[in-house]
Amino acid sequence: MLWLRDDFKQAWQGCDPFEKVETLQGKVYRQLEARKTLQFEQDGKSFFVKIHRGVGWKEILDNLIRLRAPVLGAGNEWRAIRKLESLDVKTMTAVAFGEKGNNPARQRSFIVTEDLIDTISLEDLCAQWPVHPPSFRLKKALIEKVADISRRLHSNGVNHRDFYICHFLLHIPDGIAGIDPDNLHLFLIDLHRSQIREKTPKRWLIKDIAGLWFSAFDIGLTQRDIYRFIRIYTGLPLREAFTQYQWLWRPLERKAQKLYHRYHRKLNDGDRL
Repeated sequence: MLWLRDDFKQAWQGCDPFEKVETLQGKVYRQLEARKTLQFEQDGKSFFVKIHRGVGWKEILDNLIRLRAPVLGAGNEWRAIRKLESLDVKTMTAVAFGEKGNNPARQRSFIVTEDLIDTISLEDLCAQWPVHPPSFRLKKALIEKVADISRRLHSNGVNHRDFYICHFLLHIPDGIAGIDPDNLHLFLIDLHRSQIREKTPKRWLIKDIAGLWFSAFDIGLTQRDIYRFIRIYTGLPLREAFTQYQWLWRPLERKAQKLYHRYHRKLNDGDRL
């Protein structure tokens, strides 16, 4: 499969797109034998390209043995972007996508997306909240926005698998001081491991929300903030939400605590090296 937006059709006219992406020059963000992520400029605009060269049977089998779905190429992210667009969830804008080869271990693919300029991750935005709390309106608006995105994904068969606040980017064209709580534009990125089904299994709902909760542990959320998220996410009054979603809350808390302790253990181990 090959799809190019009109401006890329013109810019890459006469080129093999699979060869073209290999020659792009720019800032490399990730470089592995099978994958590469690079930021480049074209016609004065910034873009990201993710190139997949085939993961090999070893990685596929290793993932299957661990009961994990292997990421075979850029097609996963391409399909996830299209799905989120259909759900009216803001994400990256794809401008080029290519995939060829029937052998999953050797399949070549790429995806090019527009650079989300003038944005800040929620991880960076919220890092100072314990010391410099945000306005009530801003915190309330962000919690409701994240909860609404979570609900849209999970109620439509999508789970992210890396659902952390660092993967939410807030558009701030006027800087942090100019954020308008009544007009927030929040983008969800890093969709390459996302899964799309008819219905999201409970274990993946738990994993996603546990990841979100773990990544927000240290930003100063209150019990009321958590209750606000639960009301928006479930669409129910709190009493009904706790009753109907009883299967979610306790395992979610255990998993979030486990992620938190594992993360800080790794940090401490790194400090000792």
